[in-house]
This record gives sequence, C-alpha cells and structure tokens, in this order.
Amino acid sequence: MNTDVFISLAYIVSAVLFAFGLKLLGSPATARKGNLLSAIGMLLAVVVTLTSRHIIDYKWIVLGLLAGSALGVYAANRAKMIQMPEMVALLHGFGGLASVFVDWVAFDSHLHLGLIATVSIYLSILIGGITFTGSCVAWGKLSEKLPGSPISFPGQKLLTILIFLAVVVCGVIFIGFPGHHYTVFLILLGLSLLLGVLLVIPIGGADMPVVISVLNSYSGLVACTTGFVLDNTLLIVAGALVGANGVILSIIMCKAMNRSLINVLFGGLGSSTKKSVTETGEAKPISAEDAFLVLESAKSVVIVPGYGLAVAQAQHAVRELGELLEENGCDVKYAIHPVAGRMPGHMNVLLAEANVPYDQLLEMDAVNPTMNMVDVCIVIGANDVVNPAAREDEASPIYGMPVINVDEAKTVFVLKRSMASGFAGIENPLFYKENTRMIFGDAKSTVQSLVAEFKSAAE
Repeated sequence: MNTDVFISLAYIVSAVLFAFGLKLLGSPATARKGNLLSAIGMLLAVVVTLTSRHIIDYKWIVLGLLAGSALGVYAANRAKMIQMPEMVALLHGFGGLASVFVDWVAFDSHLHLGLIATVSIYLSILIGGITFTGSCVAWGKLSEKLPGSPISFPGQKLLTILIFLAVVVCGVIFIGFPGHHYTVFLILLGLSLLLGVLLVIPIGGADMPVVISVLNSYSGLVACTTGFVLDNTLLIVAGALVGANGVILSIIMCKAMNRSLINVLFGGLGSSTKKSVTETGEAKPISAEDAFLVLESAKSVVIVPGYGLAVAQAQHAVRELGELLEENGCDVKYAIHPVAGRMPGHMNVLLAEANVPYDQLLEMDAVNPTMNMVDVCIVIGANDVVNPAAREDEASPIYGMPVINVDEAKTVFVLKRSMASGFAGIENPLFYKENTRMIFGDAKSTVQSLVAEFKSAAE
C-alpha cells in the first residue's frame, strides 16, 4: 500500500475515533469509554505521524516524551479531585503554548509562506497567546492564588482596546505585506500574551466554568489553524472538533446562567451598580443528631452538591448516606446545576468517582418542577446555584439566572463551614428562610455523623 494512502486512512480512523469519543463523553455512563476511544485515536495519530514524516532526529522527541510523561504521571498522582478545574485550565494553556512554539518554528524555517499559511500563523499566534496567558490567569483564580473577584484598574478598557487595535495593525502588516517580518511577529506574540491576561482578569470567579469552556474552544481553534500551517488534515479535524465542542459547551453554560457569552467575557459578574436587597433574618442552626430525626422520617430527599463537597472530599460519605436513606425507604435523587463547582461537569465527575448511580443524577430542569413535593433537600457546599435572589431580587447581579429551587422543599438542610458568601461574593437569603436549617462544620464530618446516626438506629 502506498505510504500516503496508509497515512490518510490512519488519519481518517483517528478522526472517527475522536468524533465518537466526543459523542460518548456527553453521558456519564459512557464517558470513560469515550475518553478511551479518543486516547486511542490520538495514539494512532501520533504513531503514524512519527513513523511517516521524515524526522531527522528522534532525540528531542524522546526527551520530550519522557519529560511530558513524567510530568503527567506526577500531576495525575498529586492532583486531587478538587484541583481538577485549575489543572484543566493549565492543560488548555499549555496546549495553546505548544501550538505557538510549533508555529514559531514553522515561521522561522520558511522565508516565503503562502497566504493560507501566513494567515494561519497569524491566527495561531494570536489565539495561542491569548489561550496560554488567559488559562494561567484562570488557573490563578481557580486555585485562589489570584483574587476570585474581577480585577480592574483605571484605563483598563482603553488599554485593552488599544492592544486589540495594535494586534489588527500587526495582522495587516504581517499578512498584507509578505516577507519575513520577524519583529512584527515578536510584537504580535507579546501583544497576544498581554491580551490574554487583560481579557480574563476582569472576569469574576463565578464565571470561571464558562471561561474554561471558552479556553477549551480556543485551544481547539489554535490546533486547527496550526494544522493548516503544517498541512496536517488530522490536526485540522481534531482542532475543529474540540473548538466546536467548546463553543457548544460555553453556550450551554451561558444558558444555565441566563447570560450571553459576550456578557460573560466582557462584563464580569457582580458589576451591577444597583443595590441588592440585604437579608436581615436570622439563620437557624441545627445539629447533625436533630437533622437525622428529620431525615429518618423523610420519604423523598434531594441532595444538591457544590464546590464545598469537593473541598471536603465528601462524595463517598454522601453516597453512603444516600444508600442508607434508600434502605430506610426513602427516594433519593441528586440535583446537578450546569455550573455547579468550578468547571462544567465537576459535580458529575465527583459523584461518578464515588459510584453514585447515574439514574439518580437529575438536571436542574428535571428536578425543579417537583421540588415542592420533596421532604428534605440537602445542600452540600453549593451557594450561588441555589440562591433564591436569582428569582426574588431584581437588583441582584444574578437575577434571572436559573437556579435549583431548593427553598421550595418542605425542609432544607444547608451544610456549610460558615455564613460566608459563595464564589460570586453574593449574599444568599436561602440561609434565613423559615424552612432552612444550617448545619455548620466540615461537610464530610457532618455527613459521616448522619451516617453514624443511621447505623446506630439500625443496630
């Protein structure tokens, strides 16, 4: 068989595996299989590329493979589930940086580039630079090494606009006047890196799930444009798939927040000038022992997980509590908000890791119509996604955002360490509702106390 034909067939198989892998990633029940198919597709693509392209020296490739594998194993063993969002942000960033380096080498190696290659290099450097520094800022916000609130300074918007105009001017020179514009190339790279920082720092931490999705899309787009530079069909296809997937996910996230993508990217959450209504009620604390007495007689319980569950690593204890409730004749469901946690699907991954049955996971739209018939709703670490101010307070920055209507349940238990506001920095009137009881303390310890009460009662 002709080598070129073999390469083309292998690339087609890889592209098909990527497409099916992405499709299977859409469901928790098939996500692992989808991830495996995508990994096999990537392995096939890498092996075929390494054996078919006329590589002069494998030394640096082997060194890169060993270094990357070592870092990957180290990160996989060291990173906790709570650190997955910031780790994903970094992976997106390094994907963009890798494309920048590839395009840099391609530009430096060719004195005379065609129009398509020149445009592709320009777009790759622009998008790749924004992706890298933007992802680094997102990592800083998610890991709380940078303030989660929007960061701004006088003249920030004007500076961003001027840099964007400078990027356009560089593009006109770079594309419109063919030649080896190395100085223009370096200026473009520097401006792109700076633009990535300026675009993400004014975005509040509560919007990070959407930002991660957007950066995922950017990393796919830069891979696609790099494919045009290298004349690699598979890279074009794979990049397009990832880019489209990121765009779709971003739209879903924005819909869940009742906001537009433009509003998220260019108008940070919490920027409202209206004064929100301040809740003046009094929170009513309750002990785990007293909460057990209510749960013991409950016929239906909905558990709403949030970032606090991830912080406390309470998913296994929650699954055990759910099983004990079912043994006691209770119907147990888990309500998942699309933007709960710090990244899309964060709560689904946590609960899947604890082997919570997939059929018990309900989306917000499925659980809200029946919430008024639920005996007990247990909110574990979630805050902004259960905030009734989104429905009741027109001055609230999250007004209009769809939330899980936990306040409509007969009884609500909120597990929190304190009365502190959530990641969006917005007060939650749920804590002062007549049907709400606060259980303060570490979520894992609290749930384990409830588990112990059920086991003691069964003996």
